[in-house]
Amino acid sequence: MQVTRLNLISHARTVNQKQARFALDEPLDADWLARRPEAGHGYRNVRHVLCGPELRTRQTAALFGDEFRVVQALADCDLGRWRGLSLDELLRAEPQQLQVWLDDPQATPHGGESIERLCRRVGDWLASLESEPGHVLAITHPFVIRAALINVLQCPAAAFNRIDIEPLSSLELRFNGVWRLRTQELRT
Repeated sequence: MQVTRLNLISHARTVNQKQARFALDEPLDADWLARRPEAGHGYRNVRHVLCGPELRTRQTAALFGDEFRVVQALADCDLGRWRGLSLDELLRAEPQQLQVWLDDPQATPHGGESIERLCRRVGDWLASLESEPGHVLAITHPFVIRAALINVLQCPAAAFNRIDIEPLSSLELRFNGVWRLRTQELRT
């Protein structure tokens, strides 16, 4: 059986992330981008580089090469009218709605996509990769990577907010009949 290897990489830092705000379709942080680390050097034999449609994922994908394909399934969670708002602003203006959203993966007080729906979308995308052997690199969002983990580990969607994903962090998954989370040896 051939193996599908999937590296999910969280996009690089944005100003909204630094300010604890829900995302907009914003660019990467200019200060971070000016330093532009050599992010893609460990991914030379990748069959496909995919990314979400947002500017921040496309800019991050460009760090890994000139050729990448935008995939709608890798889009960030639609947080509706909460886009661009900080958690502090929501705690002041809509504390009950925020708590409902944090407690209930089906809730959509913002008018966007529920966490449960995001998890189904990402699960469907993972299933589409099961018959595609080779190495895939997907540049996406922390929410999408959390949803992938919920699917692979078969956790309830209520565990979603217990996962932290840092900018430019990588998660490796492999499929050979079943999806598995794979850690990597630290190279010194």
